[in-house]
Amino acid sequence: MGRTRAALTGLACAFVAFATPAAAFTAIDPLTRQPLYSAEETYRAQASAVPRQIVTFNGRYAPGTIVVSTSERRLWYVLGNGQAVQYGVGVGRPGFTWSGTHSVTMKREWPDWRPPAAMLKRRPDLPRYMKGGPDNPLGARALYIGSTIYRIHGSNEPETIGEAVSSGCIRMTNEDVTDLYNRAKVGSRVVVLR
Repeated sequence: MGRTRAALTGLACAFVAFATPAAAFTAIDPLTRQPLYSAEETYRAQASAVPRQIVTFNGRYAPGTIVVSTSERRLWYVLGNGQAVQYGVGVGRPGFTWSGTHSVTMKREWPDWRPPAAMLKRRPDLPRYMKGGPDNPLGARALYIGSTIYRIHGSNEPETIGEAVSSGCIRMTNEDVTDLYNRAKVGSRVVVLR
């Protein structure tokens, strides 16, 4: 492909993402046995790492619901009994935020990336297709949201978690999206709030 990761920054959809403790950045993908992060990514992420954690969550959402707050740059997976798993996320940059209620319609491990037509119109230099893997902007896992073009997905740029950088997708660290992927099921409700 000849493209650097920096050239792909903010190009893939962004989904909710949250940084994990520094030790977690050396995690190994359970299926491929490949590192989820390079040494450089680990180093960059350690400075601003915030742990994924179980928090008190008082809301009207059923267990298994994914709630995203674009303004807070947080995603919660509702456990029930007043608790949720909280993750930090990267979200859409100005002009690319959205809100709504949908469901997870598909899940993929190391997904391929095909930039949407609107993105290609803005950036005709982008590849039309990129095979899944560590250099792919969608990262280790992706949860597809309803009939939208948006996904909750991993990132090969963990330093962007907590930022407004995407084209509307919710971006997470690869370890956090893998954790969410293992918890959420196809059909899980997704609520995106501004």
